[in-house]
Amino acid sequence: MEVRKPYIKSIPYEEWKDNETLDKLVDELQEGGTNVVVGSLDKLINWGRANSLWSLTFATSCCGIEFMACGCSRYDFARFGFEVTRNSPRQADLIMCAGTITHKMAPALKRLYDEMAEPKYVIAVGGCAISGGPFKSSYHVVKGIEEIVPVDVFIPGCPPRPEAIMYGMMQLQRKVKVEKFFGGANHKQTKEERELGVSNEELLARKIGDTRREPIVVTDVPQEFVEELKKEAAV
Repeated sequence: MEVRKPYIKSIPYEEWKDNETLDKLVDELQEGGTNVVVGSLDKLINWGRANSLWSLTFATSCCGIEFMACGCSRYDFARFGFEVTRNSPRQADLIMCAGTITHKMAPALKRLYDEMAEPKYVIAVGGCAISGGPFKSSYHVVKGIEEIVPVDVFIPGCPPRPEAIMYGMMQLQRKVKVEKFFGGANHKQTKEERELGVSNEELLARKIGDTRREPIVVTDVPQEFVEELKKEAAV
């Protein structure tokens, strides 16, 4: 059975061998006043994913108050697509771990992480979630949630300001936008891969030697970012 190619007048199939034909076509359309955006389907999907991150709220102490402040009108993180928070791991994209994690709470955190669908992410907010904070020498506090789940972004502070939390979430957006979605972040894990306890994207990065999955540490919030937030809040 012969499969006929659809004929599109504007696309010369005999010349469709490299990007030069596509660039020429885009230039011709833009000269005529037509706005054209060219990109891969991976970039389009990751753009949508990065701007609609739903967080599983896991606030166990005072850092949770700072996270709540991000959702109020002064900071309003709805502008960046973070406003939807979920209490079910089945509907969440990331765990916003804000606060102290005790050894009694650790199994619950690990179970919630395991119940989340791939691709999934973790943000550690505050000194307690990163290293145990002022309780690191005590017998009952986990010395950093990285001992339990892989962390994508560290936001230090005791507690960190809302600007730092928003800046850290924007760094996670940057990580999502450069991921490989097809066959990477969305591939089905095997039994052996699940036992490793890491995300799909990290598994792919290990195979190809990619360092983009290394955790991001928010060491400093640019002053320009803070000033821009103040200007927008004053409007």
